[in-house]
Amino acid sequence: MGSVDKTLFLLSRGGDTLIVQIYVDDIIFGGSSHALVSSFAEQMSREFEMSLMGELQFFLGLQIKQGPEGTFVHQAKYTRDILKKFEMGDSKPMTTPMSTNTALDADEDGEAVDQKEFRGMIGSLLYLTATRPDIQFTVCLCARYQASPRTSHRQAVKHIFKYLKFTPELGLWYSSGSSLSLIGFSDADHAGCRIDRKSTSGTCQLLGTSLVSWSSRKQASVSLSTTEAEYIAAASCCSQLLWMKATLSDFGLRFGKIPLLVDSTSAISVAKNPVLHSKVEGVDNALIKGEIESQWTGLIALLV
Repeated sequence: MGSVDKTLFLLSRGGDTLIVQIYVDDIIFGGSSHALVSSFAEQMSREFEMSLMGELQFFLGLQIKQGPEGTFVHQAKYTRDILKKFEMGDSKPMTTPMSTNTALDADEDGEAVDQKEFRGMIGSLLYLTATRPDIQFTVCLCARYQASPRTSHRQAVKHIFKYLKFTPELGLWYSSGSSLSLIGFSDADHAGCRIDRKSTSGTCQLLGTSLVSWSSRKQASVSLSTTEAEYIAAASCCSQLLWMKATLSDFGLRFGKIPLLVDSTSAISVAKNPVLHSKVEGVDNALIKGEIESQWTGLIALLV
């Protein structure tokens, strides 16, 4: 069993390795030896009623295309299904998920729309973000207004669907020639929310040239400066990198210092110098005085 992910199982036999990943009643397995994989498949078929045995092509709504040069993961069928479901299949395609001058707020004077339909659209889009990091920020921004959706919010969501009409087969490409080096990026918009003035953290983590994890989330506290907002985002990215580092160790991959790229010189200075932590007001104490502070030193190298 994996030391971090308890749904991950690994078996080493001689110089070969078998990897098994379980999600509820679904399972993915593979290994470096065809004989080892076949033996496991036969044993599972004897113990349980199995279906869709063979090369991985579909999993939890994800479409997987494997080839000698790499693996392509996408949700083209799911995208077309939700466009049809919400009657957006004949809509005019848009080249971006949201206009750069769009600024959503509560819009209390706007006309209310069907809350059930709006939540259904948001839920469908949230599942699509599993392979579409390009819509992560806009979908999460629109999701903040599910309690009382207005016409302006629905128009923003429709814009996302029109963008999906333009890019239905966009997905993630994992090259077989990619290096196994871990790297993270973080950024933040200071006081971007027009309602409570909270900032939004944006982070992504790559294994070589392959994007494997990403996030766009509104911060829990109000940052009093861009330094605080950037530092909180970097701390969140650091936490994810450490989790990935521990998980990848189960696969036999070892990492030294992991680069975390931040575009804020002041946030980098705070992270490198613990003395400056006490001068940054408004940042969650758990981030500064707790676990994250000790993890920055020696494990994460901050680069501009």
